[in-house]
Amino acid sequence: MAAERRIGVAVDFSKGSSKALTWALDNIVREGDHLILINIQPQGFYEGGEMQLWETTGSPYIPLVDFSDPQNVKRYGVTPDAATVDIVNTAAKEKEIEVLMKIFWGDPREKICEAIDYIPLECLVIGNRGLGTIKRAIMGSVSNYVVNHASCPVTVVKTD
Repeated sequence: MAAERRIGVAVDFSKGSSKALTWALDNIVREGDHLILINIQPQGFYEGGEMQLWETTGSPYIPLVDFSDPQNVKRYGVTPDAATVDIVNTAAKEKEIEVLMKIFWGDPREKICEAIDYIPLECLVIGNRGLGTIKRAIMGSVSNYVVNHASCPVTVVKTD
């Protein structure tokens, strides 16, 4: 059997990230892989002392059983949607993979690229919000930034 791979999927619990997660599970993830869900929260969003300690390195890896429990994951300041939790629970059983979540705080563009190196990931799958040309020029595109600055292959899954 090949060595365990660490496949990352950037999730913000939107329609785009759900589509990226589903695409990754259908096309990349295979038995024995570690699926790492990367979530970025706004800087200063946290209140607890633990989160201030994790600001640079991100949260500890959160196992699937913990982020499936709304009370457990509340301490990290995130609320995974039921669809995402269902998708990864099903995939973990069917594909025999380990699913973990890691939370970072700050600018999504920079923190996703840092996560790639810190974890480290073999590849990353990210959704896009489908911003038009003007909005993308004003707001910037997270997926475009990550594609141009990541140290691993990145797949962008378009939202319909």
